[in-house]
Amino acid sequence: MPFVSTNGIRLSYQRAGQGEPVLLIMGSGAAGHVWTLHQTPALHRAGYETVVFDNRGIGASDAPAGKYTLADMVEDTRGLIEALDLGPCRIVGTSLGSMIAQELALESPHLVRSAVLLATRARSDRMRRALAAAEQVMREGDVELPPRYEAVRSVLEMLSPATLNDDAAVASWLEIFELTGGGNDTADGQAWVSNADDRRAALRTVTVPCRAIAFADDLICPPHLVAEVAEAIPGCDFVEIPDSGHLGNLERPDAVNAAIVEFLDKY
Repeated sequence: MPFVSTNGIRLSYQRAGQGEPVLLIMGSGAAGHVWTLHQTPALHRAGYETVVFDNRGIGASDAPAGKYTLADMVEDTRGLIEALDLGPCRIVGTSLGSMIAQELALESPHLVRSAVLLATRARSDRMRRALAAAEQVMREGDVELPPRYEAVRSVLEMLSPATLNDDAAVASWLEIFELTGGGNDTADGQAWVSNADDRRAALRTVTVPCRAIAFADDLICPPHLVAEVAEAIPGCDFVEIPDSGHLGNLERPDAVNAAIVEFLDKY
C-alpha cells in the first residue's frame, strides 16, 4: 500500500475503482481493509472510486507512542484528503471514523461534499462513560484478557441478538475474533480517544448534507445517541438498520450498503 505524510506521521492508504471518490474512515481497533469485505465492492458497483486507509496506530500506518486525541485523528484525515487532492469528497465513517467525519464536516466543509455517519454519537451518556472508564482502568493496570475470553466479550458487545442466537453465525464470529484478538497493541493509543464533550451545539452549524445510520442493537453507539446527531445537524436524515449491532456494516451489509449508496447518489 502507498503512503501519505500528514500531521507528522505516515498513513497507508489504498485507492480502487473508478468514478468520484468516496473516503471511508474506519473505527478504532480496526484497519482500513475491513471496508473491503462489503462496502468498497458495493461502492464500485455503484460507480465510485474508494479510498480506504489505516488510521494512526494500526495496520501499516505509523503508531506514535502515547494517547491519541480526536483532534489528532481529524488532522490526520484532513491532511490525507489534501495530500490526495480528494476534496470536496464524499465521506463514510463508522464509530470513531464517523466522529472524525463529523468534525471534518464542521471544521472543513470545503473538503466534504457529503457524509454518511455510521454508529455515531455527539456525546457519551452515563452507560457509555462507565464502559469507557472500565476499559481504561484495565488498560492502565496492564490487564490482558485471554484471547478466547476477549472473543466472547467482543461478540456479546458488538453483535445483535439475531446473530447471537444463530449457532453457526456465532461460531464463525467467535473464531474470527479469537484469531484476530491480542493483535491490537498498535492501536493502544486509539483506545484513549474520547468524545466526552457534548458536540450537539457545535453540530448545529454543519452545512454539508449528512445521513446518520444507527444499528438497532448497538451497545456502543445506541440509536438514541445516533438520533441526537441527526437532530443536531441541520437537514441530516436518520436511518435505523434492524437486527444489527455495533458492527452493523459487517453484520447486515446489504441494508447498510443500500443506505450508503442511496444517499451518496443524491449528494
